[in-house]
Amino acid sequence: MTDWLSPNEWRAVALSLRVSTVATLVSLPFGILVALALARGRFPGKALLNGLVHLPLILPPVVTGYLLLMTFGRRGSVGQYLDQWFGIVFAFRWTGAALAAGIMGFPLMVRAIRLALEAVDPRLEQAASTLGASRPWVFLTVTLPLILPGIVAGAILAFAKAMGEFGATITFVSNIPGQTQTLPSAIYSFLQVPGGESNAARLVLVAILVAMTALLLSEWLSRAIARRIAGA
Repeated sequence: MTDWLSPNEWRAVALSLRVSTVATLVSLPFGILVALALARGRFPGKALLNGLVHLPLILPPVVTGYLLLMTFGRRGSVGQYLDQWFGIVFAFRWTGAALAAGIMGFPLMVRAIRLALEAVDPRLEQAASTLGASRPWVFLTVTLPLILPGIVAGAILAFAKAMGEFGATITFVSNIPGQTQTLPSAIYSFLQVPGGESNAARLVLVAILVAMTALLLSEWLSRAIARRIAGA
C-alpha cells in the first residue's frame, strides 16, 4: 500500500486509523455505562439522556463540530480550563479529531449495546442474585459475557463511523496535512484540485475496503462469540 499511495495519502490513512482506534477505545467504557443506564435505569431525565446521546445522528455534523469548537476550543467553556490547568488542547489537534469521531460514533455504539442488554433474559441475572452474588458481580460474570457480541458490534460500527467522519472533524480541527487531515478530509482536498480525481479515487477505494472489512469483522466476531456462549 505504501507504493500504491503517496506519503501524504498514507499519512492520512494512518491518521484516520489512529483517530478511529483511540476514539473507539476511549468511548467504549462510557458507551457501556450509558447503554446500561438507558436499558435498565429508572431515573428522571432518562428521555433527555437518550435524546442527547442520539443528537449527533440528527444534527448536521458541522453543527456538532461548531459546538465542540465552542466547548473544547482554546477559548471554549471547557477547553480554556483544560489548556490552563492540564495543558490539554483538542482544537486543531489530532486528539480533537478523535474526540469528534468518538462523539459521532457514540450513538451507534450505545444503540448496539443497549439492544444486547435488552435481549438478556432477566431470569439469568435473578438466579445469580439469589445465590448471593452482588449486582456488580452479576454484571461482570453473567450480563457482560451475554452482551459481548453487542459490545463488539457497537465498537466496530463506531470505528467504521469514525473512519468516515468528516463534517464535525473539519469544523473542529480543520484540515492540516500530516496533523489533522484524515482520510475523508484528504479526499475532499483532492477533489478541490484540478486533476486530483485519481488520488481521490484511490482513497475512496481504501475507505470502502476499511469500512467493509470492519462490517464483516463485526458480523464474524459477533457470531463467533454467540456460538461460544451458546456452547459454554
